[in-house]
Amino acid sequence: MKSIKYKNIKYFLIVLLVLPLLNSCDDAEFLDRRPLGTAADGDIKAGGFEEKAFGLYGQIRTSDGVTDWCRYFFESVRSDDAITGSNASDTQNFDPYFEKYQYTTTHFMNTNNWNGHYKVIYACNDLIDAVDTAGVSDEGSLINKAEAMVIRAFLYFDLRRDYGEVPIVTNKIVKPSDGIKPKSTVAEVDVQIINDLTFAAEHLPLSWPAYPGRATKGFANTLLAKLYLYQGNWAKSLEKSQEVIDSGQYSLYTSYADLFKEGGDNSPEAVFEIQFLRQGGINYSNNYWESQGVRGSGSWDLGFGLNVPNDNLIGAYETNDPRRLATILYSGQDDGTGLILPTKPPLDQAYWNKKAYTTLSVRQNFGENKNHWINIKILRYADVLLMAAEAANELGNTAAAGDYLEMVRARARGNNPGVLPPVSGSQSILRTAIKHERRIEFAMEGERFYDLVRWGDAVNTLGGLGYQDKNKWYPIPQTAIDQFGGVLVQNPNY
Repeated sequence: MKSIKYKNIKYFLIVLLVLPLLNSCDDAEFLDRRPLGTAADGDIKAGGFEEKAFGLYGQIRTSDGVTDWCRYFFESVRSDDAITGSNASDTQNFDPYFEKYQYTTTHFMNTNNWNGHYKVIYACNDLIDAVDTAGVSDEGSLINKAEAMVIRAFLYFDLRRDYGEVPIVTNKIVKPSDGIKPKSTVAEVDVQIINDLTFAAEHLPLSWPAYPGRATKGFANTLLAKLYLYQGNWAKSLEKSQEVIDSGQYSLYTSYADLFKEGGDNSPEAVFEIQFLRQGGINYSNNYWESQGVRGSGSWDLGFGLNVPNDNLIGAYETNDPRRLATILYSGQDDGTGLILPTKPPLDQAYWNKKAYTTLSVRQNFGENKNHWINIKILRYADVLLMAAEAANELGNTAAAGDYLEMVRARARGNNPGVLPPVSGSQSILRTAIKHERRIEFAMEGERFYDLVRWGDAVNTLGGLGYQDKNKWYPIPQTAIDQFGGVLVQNPNY
């Protein structure tokens, strides 16, 4: 558990990053203060755009479709590792449209995903325009602009993975027609993302000791490495991964299991996390974790029970891999602390996402069961190492690839020397091992579906579940098609 000093730092950060949601808070001290995390005209002092920058982090957390439950429906439920979960009445509302690839232009999560991303993109554009219009070039203002650009790049990267060709909007929206643009190609979207991230990497600091969770140079370079990985630009991906590694800012958290518990937030492994906080009656979170909690009754009413592991994932683990019990919670079995879950039935699912599970003593301390306090881990250092491993291997440097792979496996192995032996061999052997390692290391975290698509493995792996090649992109929401008045063309085969 973190120290009181650290809790206070995190508390201070999230107060700064929150949108004007304080009308839902009973604390008179906060009600008497001007809204934090957003800026009104005239509030910004010369040479700084801090309030607008802080507001972007709050918007990432609170805009529907960006980091709420929409995120895992697009990212995790579409993979071969997870199913919708919950119960029969909930399943029929979600299952066909994600798990079974019967995509629709009218499902509310599709609309929320699209609108939520563009809403925050427009806020990023506002900040960038404000800096450019002011004509300032002081370090603080350029950092704020860089924060907006890395966040915008992160949002476009999400859209690129979900929809493929999307409109690029980089101008400030004054009237609705300002946002009406035709789709750009994936290559054009990539250029925009690279431009934003390059600027961000040049101007963002390596770290923010007083502001954990704020965008850094490592965030920009890691996202660049990932984009280059998706492009198959192995040399550039390795270069950017190596920059992050050589920065000395990151390391793997000692315990894989503890990384997803209360003490794992903003650890040395965190490249970028969405900050959550539950303190003093204040709730700065969304339903991302709550909706993945065990769906039971009484003390086991931990959430909605969505996004649960399946038998296919369980069967993918190597013998005695400790990450299995750190990722999968079993109905009717010990949670790892001596607490036994109810069986199925009465629970509707046999397995649950343990990365969404919280410690009983912490739940009791908060006086609530549903998880509103653990951060969402968007990018972590293990991803940097495995991207470096993949890129190095594709470049023919199998020795380096094996070394990076072993770093991740060694942490997972922990104090169990007889499991997860080091992997060496040909490029083909290492390629298979790296694919497996990404699946297991990031199980239930939303990487698997997109990895299968970019590897060209999706049709073979997911075809039996109903997947077709067209399903690599989700159809653009009908509301967006209608609002664009014919300018926006639907994705192929929908």
